[in-house]
Amino acid sequence: MDNHNNDFSLAAIGEALMDKQIVDKILSCNETTKIYGLVLSEEQALALADTRSSKLKKTGRIEFGKGIIDKLISAFYNSPYISQQNYEDTLHELINLFYDFKNDTWEVISDDALIEFMKDAFNGICHGSLELLSGDALTSLSRHIHNEKSFDSYRLPMEKKYE
Repeated sequence: MDNHNNDFSLAAIGEALMDKQIVDKILSCNETTKIYGLVLSEEQALALADTRSSKLKKTGRIEFGKGIIDKLISAFYNSPYISQQNYEDTLHELINLFYDFKNDTWEVISDDALIEFMKDAFNGICHGSLELLSGDALTSLSRHIHNEKSFDSYRLPMEKKYE
């Protein structure tokens, strides 16, 4: 009996079970988000779970529990900048940004604090722009942390005024 193949099979079964739990959790969010016209299909939920799994593998991260996708959905579903047309794509990008930032900053910020920061920046100074969230807000916070300053001492830049 080849134990290596058995270990691989058990790991694959475990991952499939975890993905199923994540998909179920994502789909359960539809009950809340549908009042904003946001609903994910099972296919979209599977794609989001795949983005999560791929990003975890790419960044060498391990995650226990059901992950952060449902937390991202709960934080962002009522954003004035998210519609059914951009909902799934926005979630894919938020998942990627979340894990990239966590990797870049050595886990010094809790998941919930990071999600709250991302939501505040996205809905505030970024005006719904994922490019500004990634490029300005998260990069600025990352620099702050790399300069050995605490998350609690960071303040988002004031909104730019255009005349």
